[in-house]
Amino acid sequence: MLSRFSFWGGRRRKNKFLAEAKDSFVDVYSFRTWAILSFFLVLNLMDSHFTLLYLQRGGDEANPLAITLLGGGLGVFVGVKAIGIGLAAALFCVLKNFKNGRIGVILALGLYQLLLIYHLALYFNWYPGSILP
Repeated sequence: MLSRFSFWGGRRRKNKFLAEAKDSFVDVYSFRTWAILSFFLVLNLMDSHFTLLYLQRGGDEANPLAITLLGGGLGVFVGVKAIGIGLAAALFCVLKNFKNGRIGVILALGLYQLLLIYHLALYFNWYPGSILP
C-alpha cells in the first residue's frame, strides 16, 4: 500500500499501453489525483475560515463535534480539522483505484462544495435570516 517509494520515485509506474489495474494499490499518483485532493484540502480550509468568520459575527455552530473543538481554542479547532481531513485525503489517495474510494472522493467534494455555497450565501446575505453584513 504505502512504501518508501510512494513519495520518492515509485516502483510501479503506469504503463501507457496497459490500464492501471482496477482495485489495486499503486505508489505513483497522477497530477490529477494530487490536484483533486489538494482542492479537497482547500475546501476544508475555506470551511474553517468561513465557520470562524460566521462565529465571530454572532452566528451559532450546529455541529456538536465542532463546538467541542472550538471549546479547546481556535488552534485546536483548525488543527484537528486539518489533520482529520488530511488523513481522509491520504486514504482517498491510497484507495484511488477502488470504486468505493472514487465514490467517496466525489461525495466528499460535492458535499464540501455545497457547504461552501452555503457559507457564501450566509456571507453575502443570500440566505434569509443571515446575520453577516
